[in-house]
Amino acid sequence: MPVPSNTSIVEHFRNLEDPRIDRAKKHYLLDILVIALCTLLTGGEGFQDMELFGKSKLSWLQTFLALPHGIPSHDTFGRVFARLNPQRFQECFLSWTQAIAPLTEGALVSLDGKTVKASFDRATASSPLHMLSAWCSQNGGLVVGQLKTDSKSNEITAIPELLQLLMIKGCIVTIDAMGCQTRIAEQILAQGGDYLLTLKGNHRKASTAVKQHFHQEIEHHLLGREEDHFCDAFDDSHGRLVRRRVWTMTDLAPLPELAKWPGLQSVIAVETMRTAHQQAPVTSDYRFYLSSLVRSAETFASMIRQHWVYSNKGP
Repeated sequence: MPVPSNTSIVEHFRNLEDPRIDRAKKHYLLDILVIALCTLLTGGEGFQDMELFGKSKLSWLQTFLALPHGIPSHDTFGRVFARLNPQRFQECFLSWTQAIAPLTEGALVSLDGKTVKASFDRATASSPLHMLSAWCSQNGGLVVGQLKTDSKSNEITAIPELLQLLMIKGCIVTIDAMGCQTRIAEQILAQGGDYLLTLKGNHRKASTAVKQHFHQEIEHHLLGREEDHFCDAFDDSHGRLVRRRVWTMTDLAPLPELAKWPGLQSVIAVETMRTAHQQAPVTSDYRFYLSSLVRSAETFASMIRQHWVYSNKGP
């Protein structure tokens, strides 16, 4: 795939308003932004890391930044970012990330919310910061969109807003149970994407019907194990043995409780069995998913695994 020509950070942040008065502009805003983004992309986390990164990479940074007064201090980074318009910064950042890593046909876009560690302000007793993020596993987990929410419970209203920011045509959107809503499924389809949503007790009738149908008609009768409709895999890479059995159900006529779901093509059942060692008890749990796609059990298993791998990393 050819590299887009408009991937420059400068190009995408050129019109971001500088919140400082002229006499306080010792360092150029673009210099500050470039150093900050480079720091975050290389694993740095805070303003002190930005200053340290800048000083350690000064010779390299001087090849493309002005830096008339050297590297800004960590206090300067903090003051500038505290005054920037967060919405405008987000728009510029999203424009840049989508330019360097465009969402291509078939890309998996996962949405998940996380409370940012150590973001609770004890002095003001303000709530901890909760972020709803969208990332693309195809691009190594790169965040392609992000919104701040008041709490976990507000994700359901933030998900449609975040989806509106994304170009998801031809992509597959995965969301956990909070986003398993018919209107969210409709929006994903309307934007040209497909969905893979976690079905849990927030849809009690549908969830109960799917579980009963699966256990009574599929699992216990050994049905649904034809090629492409069933896979059985073992994983012992993390010091414990994990077995995952995945079924896909595409005959949805016995499940009228799912009739309201737009574009629904498949129900996926995943049984996960775990044991730490030979003498340890085996634990087992089931998860169920709804999708507008028809894919093999192995393909769905890979999609679900990718979602949880990046979700568990946190922001």
